[in-house]
Amino acid sequence: MTGPGTGTVATIADLGVVPVVTFTDPALAEPVFEALCSGGLPVVEVTLRAPGAIDVVGRLVDAFPDAIVGAGTVLSVEDATAVMDNGARFVVSPLTDPAVMATCLRRGVPVVPGACTPTEVHKATEAGAELVKFFPAEPMGGRRFLQAVAGPLPAARFVPTGGLNAGNLAGYAALPNVAACGGSWMVPSSALAERRYGDVSKLAAEALAIVAQARGRG
Repeated sequence: MTGPGTGTVATIADLGVVPVVTFTDPALAEPVFEALCSGGLPVVEVTLRAPGAIDVVGRLVDAFPDAIVGAGTVLSVEDATAVMDNGARFVVSPLTDPAVMATCLRRGVPVVPGACTPTEVHKATEAGAELVKFFPAEPMGGRRFLQAVAGPLPAARFVPTGGLNAGNLAGYAALPNVAACGGSWMVPSSALAERRYGDVSKLAAEALAIVAQARGRG
């Protein structure tokens, strides 16, 4: 599938991993994202789980205009519109909401709706999703689910999120229908609290190396 968002989708798939971050302190946004970039990951999903998250998206877009800054936990058309107005290059939701999807696609912004059943996956792809967020991945069957739906739903490309970490990342990344893996383990809350940005860079680089090896590039 091709479209206005194909370049962003292709970059995310090439990187193979998307850090998911909840910035409870907006002042940490720039140094944390700089640390991710230093580790080789110029992409981030800023979740809307904390006050000021929409403004954080705008701050990061202004500070890192060439990076791929997206928004996650987007549950309404209003929030989708707000994050896109602030420059979000992709929008992620834990569910498949047709109105949210249509709003994003009209503006040419890739939307990654959440799904955890074959019916939901089919509806998401039929509605125009280039990527589908398989969430929550581990509780809903993990790799076994993704392997099982590969045959009947060959067009679906997934971003599994929920329970992923450095220990199971390789197994997911090696699956042909997984475009990228999302998770918060690269930016642990302890590293945020203690301003250990070097740890963030190391975890980002480690994740990239795991994906590269799993895909036969390492």
